[in-house]
Parts: sequence; structure tokens; C-alpha cells
Amino acid sequence: MSTMGSDTAVVSERRSDRRQRTLKGATLRFNNGFGVAEGVVRNQSENGAQLSFGDATGVPSGFDLAINGAERIRSVRVRWRSPTLVGVQFVD
Repeated sequence: MSTMGSDTAVVSERRSDRRQRTLKGATLRFNNGFGVAEGVVRNQSENGAQLSFGDATGVPSGFDLAINGAERIRSVRVRWRSPTLVGVQFVD
């Protein structure tokens, strides 16, 4: 899937499945549960999610993710990051 940007450059979509837009609260747990951070799930698919933070620089490369309303806690790995957003892949 490709999209046209405002500068008419073609941007290639690298995800294997489409993500559904959502706004759900989430809790990150890391350092064997001693580290905790709060964020928002902006979109989600079967294989991953995009998380939003005020400042994503302190988000570790791997953590457990508890999404509000989800049945289970997921182990994730960061695939990309920006100053306020993190893209994660579910690894469990």
C-alpha cells in the first residue's frame, strides 16, 4: 500500500496488516515490574500498535504492555520511535 504525501513523494507502507484507529489508555511495565509508564494506544493491529506519550525518549526497547479493556498483558518490542510516538510489535 502506498500513499501520496503533500510533497507528492510516494511513501511505502511496510506493515503486513492494517491497523485500526483507537484511543485506549495503556500501562507499560519494565525492569521486572519496578518501572511503570502511562501512555495512549493510538492505533492497533493483530501484530502491533502505535503508542503516544508526552515524551517517548525514556521508553525502553522492550516491555510488557497492558491495554485498558484487553484480556491479557502483551510483551512488545519497539520497532520505531519519534519524540512522542512509539511503534511496537507484539512478541508473545
